[in-house]
Amino acid sequence: MKQTTLFCDIKDMFLQELRRIFHDGGVVLLFCVASLLYPLIFGVVYRNEVVQNLPIAVVDDSRSTESRRFAHKLDATPEMNVDYRCCTMAEAERLVRQRKAYGIVYFPSDYGSRLADGRTARACLFCDMSSFLYYRSLFSGTTAVLVDELKQVESDRYARAGIVGEEVEQLTSPVPYNDVKLYLPGGGFASFLVPALLVLVIHQTLFLGVGILSGSARERGETLRDVPVRLRSRWGIHRVTVGRAAAYFVVYLPITAVLLIGLPHLFGLPHLARLGDLALFVVPFLAASIFFSMTVGNFVRGRDTGILVCIFFSVILLFLSGAVWPQCSMPALWRWFSYLFPSTHGIQGFIRINSMGAGLSSVAFEVKMLWALAGFYFLTACGSLRLIRFLRGGRRFKELV
Repeated sequence: MKQTTLFCDIKDMFLQELRRIFHDGGVVLLFCVASLLYPLIFGVVYRNEVVQNLPIAVVDDSRSTESRRFAHKLDATPEMNVDYRCCTMAEAERLVRQRKAYGIVYFPSDYGSRLADGRTARACLFCDMSSFLYYRSLFSGTTAVLVDELKQVESDRYARAGIVGEEVEQLTSPVPYNDVKLYLPGGGFASFLVPALLVLVIHQTLFLGVGILSGSARERGETLRDVPVRLRSRWGIHRVTVGRAAAYFVVYLPITAVLLIGLPHLFGLPHLARLGDLALFVVPFLAASIFFSMTVGNFVRGRDTGILVCIFFSVILLFLSGAVWPQCSMPALWRWFSYLFPSTHGIQGFIRINSMGAGLSSVAFEVKMLWALAGFYFLTACGSLRLIRFLRGGRRFKELV
């Protein structure tokens, strides 16, 4: 009999919370539209993965064969185009300030003569550092050309010394190597950042939606008004929390599947996750995110307050996750502080499962932390709701709740 009452109470709160969700147009728009629209925008914006064909300026005071060859190789790279050939550095700097060029390559007047004499020559690269993407493309493209040019210079010197054939190849490349980018073969920005943003979007839209629902109820003084009197007791609050959480879980499970499975396939992002491992990882992540949102939502006093709290935390959570800046380089205090948020473990675990092909055992720490946070925030969600009931007890409870 008690078990029947338990499940009936949870079912009643589950259905009641579903009605609250789908009767609030803002929450429906947030859950069903914004949570899918934001990742689509990210995917479209970063679809090119890398910055290519950046215009640069070349200042060639050497006017030698070697400097012209170097400039032609720069123009042939996918990262940059030599769109401007300037006579002076002042002219090239003016182009950079006008945003017509994003870098300058300068060859001193003695560049060709020093190479011809067998001495070390110098060429300068000036990069626009207003964005690290500009710097990355220009530096990687110039480095590739520089390595190739060094081999050419060495080959020319050995040829003048009478050394030719395979011996030259062995001397110019004594240690052959292959550049292999693990887990990010394309080296693209989308493959690096979008998987982390997908998890953060799930966490933040869920947090925002629950905050809006809780804030709306507080504004109307209905935090517990729609809860049956028998469930306002100590243990009844737990059933209320479980029932409401189940409603959020059912709504967000298909949304999470679309975001974490469908979008990586749609935009050609790395997707090495096994479906079973991903499903077993998503369950504790959603549970922890839901109870975290409910805990914070119980303290939200207005519908708009949840939006402000969400905006405040969004960028902070992205940086604390370790996707933008490695956690090993964070101060210990901030690293431990980041463990309080489900998004931190969700992002770390999803990147390993999805981009690195890790199994569930490889993310055991993240899974354990998510289950621990789910249990902790379940207790805090119940405790905060019980606190509201206590503060609104007696006559004040009847008036406001």
